[in-house]
Amino acid sequence: MGDTKLVFKRYEKKYLLSRGQYETLFRELRDHIVPDAYHRSTVCSIYYDTDDYELIRRSIEAPVYKEKLRLRSYGVPDDDGTVFIELKKKYKGMVYKRRVPMGAKAAMAYLAGEAGPTECSQMTREIDWFLHENDVKPKVFIACDRYAWVDKENPELRITFDENLRWRTDRLDLTLGSDGETLTEPGAVLMEIKIPGTAPLWLARLLSEQALFPTGFSKYGTCYKNHILREYFNGVIVCV
Repeated sequence: MGDTKLVFKRYEKKYLLSRGQYETLFRELRDHIVPDAYHRSTVCSIYYDTDDYELIRRSIEAPVYKEKLRLRSYGVPDDDGTVFIELKKKYKGMVYKRRVPMGAKAAMAYLAGEAGPTECSQMTREIDWFLHENDVKPKVFIACDRYAWVDKENPELRITFDENLRWRTDRLDLTLGSDGETLTEPGAVLMEIKIPGTAPLWLARLLSEQALFPTGFSKYGTCYKNHILREYFNGVIVCV
């Protein structure tokens, strides 16, 4: 845990690739990158929101400032396994992420208002304020299989590839498996480039040559627009 990074400030650019685009790009990328220390993982996240999905609705409008709260694990934890409470903010394109490690059950109890944090810090105070200002609860689970790489010359440049994106709105507990319904088209790969500053020339040139451009793709946003929104309004209509 001592080497785990808990505070991030960086730019994040996303690219939604077909399998063919991914394979072509990776053939060119592999001479520049090496596996990250946590190269292969199953990333599991539970996103917190209000009953009427105010946070994701606000985020989809692409405001200058937005924030979200999620609970994340790498793999399926047991009750005491380490998870991360993440408060992620974006302001004028820059992403600020602060996270607090905690046991899975302890973290869920804390976010539910049933217990305090296992340790108090500036980060937990920020989370406390967020919880005070937003009446949130677990709303959706999203998982993916991730492969992470870093630039050979600059390990601050990190490139991840997420496959098999899946979601569910039941069993909102990280200890209950990583299964779910498919979120993207078969074979789709979500690439994220994460870097504190500007991209190196070799990477910018490669993306230009492949005619690849950033997308506003959001896992939670896509899940909300393509699945949850329809179910939510159908439920409202049925109840009328």
